Amino acid sequence: MSRIAAMNIGGGKVRVMPEEIIWQFVRSSGPGGQHVNRSSTKAILRFDVRRAQGITEAVRERLLELEKSKITRAGHLLIASQKYREQPANVAACVEKFRKILERAVEVPKVRKKKRVSKACIAKRLDGKKQRSKIKKLRMAPSD
Repeated sequence: MSRIAAMNIGGGKVRVMPEEIIWQFVRSSGPGGQHVNRSSTKAILRFDVRRAQGITEAVRERLLELEKSKITRAGHLLIASQKYREQPANVAACVEKFRKILERAVEVPKVRKKKRVSKACIAKRLDGKKQRSKIKKLRMAPSD
């Protein structure tokens, strides 16, 4: 049962086919009277990150690192939504969350370049500390 079309993210770095997504529907928690007790509107999207065909290895590693808390031991990414009272709205919310997660994993983080602190900057900081020390010493009561 296909609920979404194929997703292309990051200029072809990630291509998720609808067959790779497993949907599960359970009862939502919280208030709602009889309706919440009878209908399974909470949507859970399950995606096997380790076996996915359309993901590059670099994106797969970043995805596993970024979303540790949402990935099971078996390597399934779980995304749930119970915000809405209708199942299709919760499915759309799950798909949107999934898309954002994949877009974040596709982005290559910038490598931070370490820079040295200049000698002038160090001297300025130490000079400021000396000035502050003098001010505090002047406030103290004279010792006999």
